[in-house]
Amino acid sequence: MDEHLEEQKKGKYILIRDGEDSDLGLFYKPLPCFGCGIGWFSFLLGFVFPLAWYIATFLYLTNYYRRDPRERSGLAASAIAALIFTVALVITVLVLVFSDH
Repeated sequence: MDEHLEEQKKGKYILIRDGEDSDLGLFYKPLPCFGCGIGWFSFLLGFVFPLAWYIATFLYLTNYYRRDPRERSGLAASAIAALIFTVALVITVLVLVFSDH
């Protein structure tokens, strides 16, 4: 261990290890929600329960993906799905309200 301390004092880079298992890095751990991550799970769940897209959008906008960058693409996909759903919902409501019966 003294060897690493000396290298650090000299300004050299040292390898950072995971506290639980020195052989595994941070991103070798499986993602939550059946291994696909919160973002992609919310994206898929959103087709049945659209509120999941809005929850994932909130996580995306609050930079939740900084905990694990692998979550970013799924959260972004959910945010895009929420935007498309919102636009389609607004257009549908406007057509129903302003249509002649």
